[in-house]
Amino acid sequence: MKNTDKFLVAIVAGVVLLVAAAFGVAALRPKPAYQAEDAPDGVVHNYLLAIKQADYDRAYGYLSPKISGYPPTAADFARDVRQSSYNFQLDNPATTVSIQAAYVTDNRAEVIVHETIFQSNGLFGSSEYPHSTTFQLRRESEQWKIYNSDQSYWTWCWSNADGC
Repeated sequence: MKNTDKFLVAIVAGVVLLVAAAFGVAALRPKPAYQAEDAPDGVVHNYLLAIKQADYDRAYGYLSPKISGYPPTAADFARDVRQSSYNFQLDNPATTVSIQAAYVTDNRAEVIVHETIFQSNGLFGSSEYPHSTTFQLRRESEQWKIYNSDQSYWTWCWSNADGC
């Protein structure tokens, strides 16, 4: 076998190994899991994960029924989320969120979530847009419930007494 043939075989074998390693890393990455709901940051994490997984019944359970425009049913909640899909990043699956900080004062809490939206701009271009969102929670009947969010993962009509 010629040296150039051996070199080409080595390159192809190296590429195949890299691709196999990439698939292995992706397959072994842990699946997102729900957290304990005894702390505000766990509730916000679970709310965001439920929305990402389209488990709207579960996400609906994290909202405070005392908000002005509370959706009367989980089906109404799901409709509101789908109609405001941009606010909930349903149109962009390349979005990551992580809990940045949680501040608790008595029966109220604020949880700050760091969100990064990734967008592809052609073959070699990409952009990322970092953003922070604050969730406000209060303890109701010994459970933390979300009653407001400043921008993302919320729709304006939930804060409106007339609803959507």
